Amino acid sequence: MFSQVLKLAMAALFVAISTHAQPAAPAPQGASASAAQPIRIAMIEGLSGPLGNAGEAVHRNLVWAIERVNARGGLQLELRRYDSKGQTEEALAALRAAIDDGARFIMQGNSSSVAAALIDAIDKHNERDPARRVLFLNYSAVDPILTNEKCSFWHFRFDAHADMRMAALMRVLQEDRAVRSVYLIGQDYSFGQAVLREARRQLGALRPDIEIVGEELHPIGRVKDFLPYAQKIKARTAEVRGTSAVITGNWGNDLTLLIKAAREAGYDGKFYTFYGNALGAPAAIGAAGVGQVVAVADWLPNVPGAQSESFYRAFRERFPRSEDDYVHMRMQLMMEALAQAIQKSGSTDATAVARALEQADVTLSGQRGRMRSVDHQFQQPLVVGVMARQARDGEKDGVKFDVEGSGYGFRVIRQLKAEQAEQPTSCQMARP
Repeated sequence: MFSQVLKLAMAALFVAISTHAQPAAPAPQGASASAAQPIRIAMIEGLSGPLGNAGEAVHRNLVWAIERVNARGGLQLELRRYDSKGQTEEALAALRAAIDDGARFIMQGNSSSVAAALIDAIDKHNERDPARRVLFLNYSAVDPILTNEKCSFWHFRFDAHADMRMAALMRVLQEDRAVRSVYLIGQDYSFGQAVLREARRQLGALRPDIEIVGEELHPIGRVKDFLPYAQKIKARTAEVRGTSAVITGNWGNDLTLLIKAAREAGYDGKFYTFYGNALGAPAAIGAAGVGQVVAVADWLPNVPGAQSESFYRAFRERFPRSEDDYVHMRMQLMMEALAQAIQKSGSTDATAVARALEQADVTLSGQRGRMRSVDHQFQQPLVVGVMARQARDGEKDGVKFDVEGSGYGFRVIRQLKAEQAEQPTSCQMARP
């Protein structure tokens, strides 16, 4: 037991040091996966600015995943972080720096616009410089176009795309017959636009009786006061009898501030969200969100089962501060898939690893995911939860785990198997 604890501690120290290490000479292309030199991974993400909390949450998840892989032995992964400040040009500059620093695996996700630019840049780089080809592993950029019209052999997405997430939400909204009106609001970039577009389409197909009373896009990460938006939402939805709902793909502070403003404005409708389960949103809305805020995810802490509970408790032991409480199962599966592909290919060559990654099939704590080779869209279960109070000692109502010490968590109300969440693709992939 002591040796295993020591091994985990040393792995954690290695990752902590490597995230701030100075650049070293690049590993030789096609080096053996068992070589002594660690395999460098670059995380390019917005780590500062108004949405920096989302980037830091990603970093904690990747650190934890790498610690687990390194502790097993056989591979040594090294994570380096590059702050894109949420800007495309900064991300492209970071990509060039990461490649020069020897990284052959690039990870990013908190902006579909940035992801699209990285895909294009990596495609061009890999064609121009085959000796230093890189792979792009995407954990959160969910604009459907990235694994459809813009699919790339060098890009792998590990999150369900926006249309898949919307379909999961609609399974709940379709049965919520009390809802008579909907207001659509999102961030004004490719992902936010895709969410609103798909919401309109699916509402028309599944709930044509619902009236869309408003539709709005706002600048991403730049709105400091959402009260005018919240007042408009309240006024427009009040014009239709029955329960109202907001559908939004907002994330980070853009979601937290929106929900907080809605509470201050006295809006009492529901929120159907992609990311309402953390990063300050539950605490911002408080008791008013119980039974009213719905969120879709690849996994939630209150997913039933001993394996799921053990997984979540292990993360909270590693990151005990309440503000650090945001774990993504898909990011853990992503790192497992990469480790599996490197070991199966016996190489760090991007082409060899990509071919192995196309066949990735991984399971962690009872959650299984597989990569679909035709478009590089990861297939995994999805869950939908509704906000609930944390159960106190002896109480039967409420959920076991809250979010970020808020006293509120999410009760799972719908679970979708991977084959239920799967959707067709229009990808016509060019292969090397």
